[in-house]
Parts: sequence; C-alpha cells; structure tokens
Amino acid sequence: MNGLGELWASPTAMGQDIRAKVLLWTSLPVCVGIGASKTQAKLTNHIAKKFPLFDSVCDLSTMSAARMHWLFTHIDVGEVSGVGRRIGEKLRAPDINTVQDLKNASPRDMRARFGVVMERTCRELQGISCLALDEVAPPRKEIISSRSFGAMVASVDELAQAMTAYVTRAGEKLRAQGSVCGAVHVFVQTDRCRRNELQYSNGLTVPLIVPTDDSRVLAGAALHGLDRIFIEGFRYKKARVMLMDLSPKSMLQGVLFDEARPREPGVKVMATLDALNSRFGRDTVTLASSGLAPRWCMRSENKTPAYTTRRNELPKTFAS
Repeated sequence: MNGLGELWASPTAMGQDIRAKVLLWTSLPVCVGIGASKTQAKLTNHIAKKFPLFDSVCDLSTMSAARMHWLFTHIDVGEVSGVGRRIGEKLRAPDINTVQDLKNASPRDMRARFGVVMERTCRELQGISCLALDEVAPPRKEIISSRSFGAMVASVDELAQAMTAYVTRAGEKLRAQGSVCGAVHVFVQTDRCRRNELQYSNGLTVPLIVPTDDSRVLAGAALHGLDRIFIEGFRYKKARVMLMDLSPKSMLQGVLFDEARPREPGVKVMATLDALNSRFGRDTVTLASSGLAPRWCMRSENKTPAYTTRRNELPKTFAS
C-alpha cells in the first residue's frame, strides 16, 4: 500500500512507483531489487542495473526458475554482497565461480571452509533470511578522521593544526551518537610515493582517565600524543586521529578522585558549537589550535559538485 492508501498490483509495480517518486523528488534515477532475503535484494538490484530487460526493477519472487538459473550462472560470485575480490579468489579455488555455484554449495561446507558469514550468505541466496535489516545504524565502536595533506607539512605547528581539526570532526560524530571516548590514537606518515625522501611513520595511543566527548579534552590528548611521536626533519603527508574505547554516555562510570559526569559548562559549550556548525556550515566555529588559514588542507578543486545537498553548488543557467 502506498502513501495514498492504494494497493500495488505487484512488487514490480511497487518498485516502479518507488523509482518514479525518487526521480520526481530528487531527479536521481535509481534501480530497485526485490528478494526474499537481504542478499537476494542486493543482488537483484545489481541485476536491475545490468540487464535492461527488467526496466530497472528486478523481482526474484515472480521470476521463473529457468530465468533465475540463467542469470545466476552469468553473474560472477564477486558481485554477491559480502564476498568481494579477496574472498572471491578463495571461492574460485573449489570451483565456485558464479552466483549459481555459491547458491548450490552446501552451507555447512561453506561454514567449515570460510566461516559463519559465508554460510549465511549461501543460505540467503537460497531464499532463507539470515541477516536482519538495520532500521537504525548501530553506534560505531571506533571513529576515525584521516586525510592526506594538500601540501607537505614539516613543522609540528601545522601537524598540530591538522590533528586538532581531525579530532574536532571526530568529536562531532562522537557526540551525535551519544558516546564518550576512553582513548585517543594519533598517527603521522610521510609520503611513501616519494622514494627519494626519508620515510617515517608512527602512532601512539593516549588513554583518558575519564571518558569524555569534549573536543577540547580530546584535542589536548591528541596533541600530547603528537609531541611524543613527532620527529624534526621529515616532510609529512598524512595524519590520522582515532577515537577508541567508545561507550554510551549514559553508562559513564565514576572514578575514585574525580567526577565522571561531564561538567555542565563543557556540555553547553559543545552543544553550542555543534548547533552553530549545523546551522551555518562545517567549521564555522572550531578550536583555535586548528588554525585560521591552514595550508595543509586537502585539495578538492576537482571534486564532483554536491548538486543534491548544497544549494550554492546548484547549476546556474542564464537566458539572454
């Protein structure tokens, strides 16, 4: 039943209705795959893209066994969700080259050779649902912020600016999922492609006495780690910040000589910072140690315009 209370004649009709609405509302063409399991649905979406006869909507539930067998024997096993290139190479060793080969395989044998995930994938191709649909994405166990620099960096001050910017970005994601961080890992690396230059890479994990989501505390830990691993004389190309030991903020435990609960002024500062950046754009307000006009920012002159998410990047036409 659609939003108007009308019944669809078939799942294929439902898929076409979805395509029409997405195209109308976003001007983006999409394909729809329908199957008895999550893996089948993803595979049929691939079929809908590659085979024009389905008119961008593929439904396995109404497909004949002969057509399904033909399709599955003409699709490489690497196209199955969760298989990929590396596992695909291992599957080909015992002559599992196509989707049909994997579907015909024994789930127990797949478990013995490749683990429980491959067993579930095999059963899903057979129409047995084993993978639940995630209505809400689970909280991340680690949050990573990493970029290559637009220009080589040699000074600790510029590296500190980058570390602060990265940890601020990671802190926003941390607060968005309602978690606190128990340790901060920092990493720096030179350009491995420049073989004529001295090479160096190193990382360090800085534990926090009290888990927090305050970007100022996280930045302080990151800069402390940077001071420990920075070596003068190298030109750095990349830096990374990883927030580790994440736990729900509501389950924060106390410590013997300090209050574990976030202090109210800090909570308000972070809430205000996130609100301003959400309203006026990323990095409208940030920590001073991230710099005002950083030279190290990643180059993005050739990136694809964000037509559907940024109003200032919409195409403009002029009539004479």
